[in-house]
Amino acid sequence: MLVLANGAAAHHAHAAEPAVELHVGEQNQVLPRSELLKNPAVRTIVIPNDVAYKRTMTYRALPLKALVHLDQVQALQFKAEDGFAATLPVSLLTGASQPWIAIEPPNAPWPELKPGGRSAGAFYLVWLSPERSGVSPEQWPYQIAAIAASEALPEAHPQILPDTSIPKDSAEYRGLQVYSAHCASCHRINGGGEANVGPDLNLPFNPTEYFQASFLRRYIRDPASVRSWPNMTMPGFPQSVISEPQLNDLLAYLRSMARHRNGAKTTEVPPTPKDPTAKE
Repeated sequence: MLVLANGAAAHHAHAAEPAVELHVGEQNQVLPRSELLKNPAVRTIVIPNDVAYKRTMTYRALPLKALVHLDQVQALQFKAEDGFAATLPVSLLTGASQPWIAIEPPNAPWPELKPGGRSAGAFYLVWLSPERSGVSPEQWPYQIAAIAASEALPEAHPQILPDTSIPKDSAEYRGLQVYSAHCASCHRINGGGEANVGPDLNLPFNPTEYFQASFLRRYIRDPASVRSWPNMTMPGFPQSVISEPQLNDLLAYLRSMARHRNGAKTTEVPPTPKDPTAKE
């Protein structure tokens, strides 16, 4: 649980405007939008192919490095108002791509994400040159409520690790990396993680147990082609985001976790036969 070092009074004073919590080392603050917009490092930036809006967007934004002391962390967790939680390693945040905190101006609100809904504001992590570091669409959290220092996801939540008998250079461990980059912002495994958007992918059952192999692949690529529901938020993951070898690794990881529920081996789930539609 996050504890605000500057107390409830400061939070109440800024309750009338959007604010983001910051908890990194000795930085424990509630930062209102008006203060962030006054930061001398704020710039106007242009984001081609913005992930949330699917088009070019122009933002007033603050470089993440001007807000957070990145040399003090292993990873940062960006917690959104709806329970979405993206834990990003510092190697990504300090890599070739440039992370910025876009700030929605009060006098120039951003477009609604869906008709009648909210915008991506008031705070949104956007990237310049995301292709240079392979930034995933799930690593663009919006409607950010809090930014906090974190351990790397497997260290903070060891119950998401494959069984210790599985080699570290295996498909299962490569699949863990795919899960961490693309799935962990919405889904937990064995209760491990901070996200609270989608269901746990291993409790009470694993999707490899109740989906036919070919339909699970199709569901990951294009969820609406398999089933839909009101307020559906799960995106599809085309090969440009998760390649076919990466999808094979992700499924190997999920199958292994079905036999490693709550961090303990189980014998109730037989290995899934190889999917004849899979591409190597």
